[in-house]
This record gives sequence, C-alpha cells and structure tokens, in this order.
Amino acid sequence: MKRDKPKYKQIVDAAVIVIAENGYHQAQVSKIAKEAGVADGTIYLYFKNKEDILINVFREKMAIFISELEEILKRNHTVSELLYALIENHFRILHEDRHLAIVTQLELRQSNKELRTRINNVLREYLALLDQILKKGIENGELDADLDIRLARQMVFGTMDETLTTWVINDQKYDLLELSPKVHKIIMHGLNG
Repeated sequence: MKRDKPKYKQIVDAAVIVIAENGYHQAQVSKIAKEAGVADGTIYLYFKNKEDILINVFREKMAIFISELEEILKRNHTVSELLYALIENHFRILHEDRHLAIVTQLELRQSNKELRTRINNVLREYLALLDQILKKGIENGELDADLDIRLARQMVFGTMDETLTTWVINDQKYDLLELSPKVHKIIMHGLNG
C-alpha cells in the first residue's frame, strides 16, 4: 500500500503532541487520530499499533537530527567546531519542538525493553556519525590517539542527553541554547583531559 506522505507526517506530528501532553501510556490512538484530524481507522493504514507509532515517530524525528548532522560533517571545520555544531543543533531542534523534547527525554524511556531495543536501533545511525567526528579528531591529532571512541561517544551523547532531560524536567524554564557553549567546553575538556 502506498502511503500518503502528508497524512503520514500529520499523524506522526499529532502523535508527538498527544504523547507529550498525555504520556505514552495514556496516549490513545483515538486521541492521536483526533489531533491529526483523521478517522481512528486511518491510523491503522499507516501503523500496526501504538508501539509502531512511537518507533516511527522516533525514526522520523531522528531523520532530522541525522540529516542536519550529515550536513555539519560536510563542513571543513575542526573537531571542536564540529562538536559544537552537533551540540547546538541537537539542542536547537528540541528547543524548537518542546513536545518532541518531552517525548524523547521522558516518554521513550518509559517503554518496555523490546521497544527500547528498537529505539536504540534507530539511534545507532546518529551515534555512528558522532563516531566519525571523534575518529576525525584522532586522525588529525586534535584528540588523543588512545581515545576510547565508544566511551567518548557515550560521554558526549550522555552529557547532551542529561542536559536535555534536566531541562525538560524543569519545565523548560531556562534557555537551553545558552547552555550549548558551556556543554561544549566541558566535553572538550573531557576529551582532551
């Protein structure tokens, strides 16, 4: 069956809002359909169930992060500049879509183990791009030759992730974008320490 892309996107965007406002477990398919302006049955033309909606929401939204990170990687910048662009871009996307921030930082974590595994599979492509930045830093001498890339990736992503989660938990009361240079500085100290 050929998917109607505008309707699919409409449902995905509606799901982000409904899940953010109601929580994943209380986000009924009927609420998502109502927010999207479609009949309940229309949802099942595009998705198997609510878990499938959540995975596709994450996949579609991660595609934005990945696409923008791929563009960042095309720049002929230092690794420090690339990492800054990564952090700023990641924060900007979630700052501009507060519902998405709630879904990624809170709701995705409340899912069952199987669902988390599927979510992690979606995240792998983004983390592989982060690895490219770190490898470039090792190759050109900006980062230590013996840097453990896996550990460094966890540190970089984990620092961004925890900063975002704290921002969401605090009802997004402060300007997340102002934290980009501070987070970058801490990460660069950690990578070069």
